[in-house]
Amino acid sequence: MSFLNKQNIRVTKKFTFDAAHALYGYDGPCKNIHGHTYTLSVTLIGKVINDNLNPKNGMVIDFTDFKKVVKDNVIDVFDHSLVLNLNSPHAQLNDLNNNFEKINYVPYQPSCENLIVDFLERIKSKLPDNILVKNLKLEETPTSFAEWFLEDN
Repeated sequence: MSFLNKQNIRVTKKFTFDAAHALYGYDGPCKNIHGHTYTLSVTLIGKVINDNLNPKNGMVIDFTDFKKVVKDNVIDVFDHSLVLNLNSPHAQLNDLNNNFEKINYVPYQPSCENLIVDFLERIKSKLPDNILVKNLKLEETPTSFAEWFLEDN
């Protein structure tokens, strides 16, 4: 089956995590600290390993390795955290910093759109060179999400 190593295959994993954020300067209720149960779908693309001596034979990437990359670099960082714009006045509030142990100050507005780009960079930098991120989908609510596609960029 030598044709297998010529085919690009997409593999996807879904992750769920909870986080709170506030949109500094926003003109609606999301300027207040509020939380979401996020669902992150990550789709990778690559060629199937076609080597009978390789324990990963028949895989694009071992799902265990895939999960570790996303978990270590996104989920463990953002799950049950408060995500705030580093340039907002929140960063100066000592009481806030003293009362919450997991605050992520990010150098951008922590919108769904900006979070997905941050997650992309965190994931793709940890993948083998022969595997690309094809698509990310970050669901902020059951009806609202942002998507990133390789072919759009």
